[in-house]
Amino acid sequence: MLETSHYIELLIRQGVSFATGVPDSLLKSLCQQLSAQKQIPHVTAVSEGAAVGLAIGHHLASSGLPLVYMQNSGLGNAVNPLLSLADSEVYGIPMLLLIGWRGEPGIKDEPQHQKQGRVTKALLDAMEIPFEVLEEGLAEKQLEQLLRLARKNSCPVALLVRKESFTTELDDASAASSFNLMSREEAIQCVVHQLGRDTAVVATTGMASRELYEYRCHHDVLSGQDFLTVGGMGHASQIALSVSMFKPEQRVCCLDGDGAALMHLGGIASNAVLANENYLHVLLNNGCHDSVGGQATIADRVNWPALAVAVGFKQAESVASPTQLRALLAQPRQKALFVEIQIAAGHRADLGRPTSSPKQNKKSFMEFLDG
Repeated sequence: MLETSHYIELLIRQGVSFATGVPDSLLKSLCQQLSAQKQIPHVTAVSEGAAVGLAIGHHLASSGLPLVYMQNSGLGNAVNPLLSLADSEVYGIPMLLLIGWRGEPGIKDEPQHQKQGRVTKALLDAMEIPFEVLEEGLAEKQLEQLLRLARKNSCPVALLVRKESFTTELDDASAASSFNLMSREEAIQCVVHQLGRDTAVVATTGMASRELYEYRCHHDVLSGQDFLTVGGMGHASQIALSVSMFKPEQRVCCLDGDGAALMHLGGIASNAVLANENYLHVLLNNGCHDSVGGQATIADRVNWPALAVAVGFKQAESVASPTQLRALLAQPRQKALFVEIQIAAGHRADLGRPTSSPKQNKKSFMEFLDG
């Protein structure tokens, strides 16, 4: 394993002058320490494409060479700005992409990562982005060669990072909360209990889907009413919206997360304008990327109800206790509702994962919608 703090020092010594990206579990300690260090500016971006934009702006303003980190599942979000802006045939912006390689062939991983991992190298090849797979004994040489190439050719270059490449030197930032708030698990249980068994629930990527699934298993109510958005971070709200549009008689709830909502924020505007009274949008806001190490988002500095109303929701509320939440959801309503639930960061260490496959989930959910 590479010592994380030493690798960050190496990056800075080699001339990396700014770091930005979307946190990834394989890069957890690196992301945490980039947030903690003060030698170079660091910004946690809302999406991988936004991170590339921030990197471009940094180079334009300073002539510096930025670092952009991401999970390989987010590479798709970055393809457009990488090829249409940063590429050497367009503006020619040198930058280093540090990409967590989930789903690496031969390494056991979740279904949503397997194909992404299998095609990651081919995707970088197709984009004509020079890359290396990070190797402990060659780390300094690889970095030096890639950065030299980025500067010479004015282009993005990339390093693929395997599982357990970096040491874990910090505890999860989400391990404790200073606020007396509900856990996400408690909030989810409160919501689904209040909604009952006739509401279709579309849950966002990460811990929310896992906690919802475990709650259903524990209470033996796996009736097919939940769609677990195990991949495609930020897209649960559009799935839920479309279900509500094409099943207008069906009550639909989106269980969204703050990081996911920020990643594709325009979805909230679409939901506000297009959703009918059968739609409920629940934003679980703990102010961090809980699934990948607890790195902070900017969500605790956003006035979510005001934002929701500004883009068209007729009713938007924020609650911070089970009593407030139950009272709000018990009210009869004739319009789409947006609810921010302020929750504590963190999750159970023994939280399980869904045992049913995505295709089984799809089949059960469609059967539920068909009645």
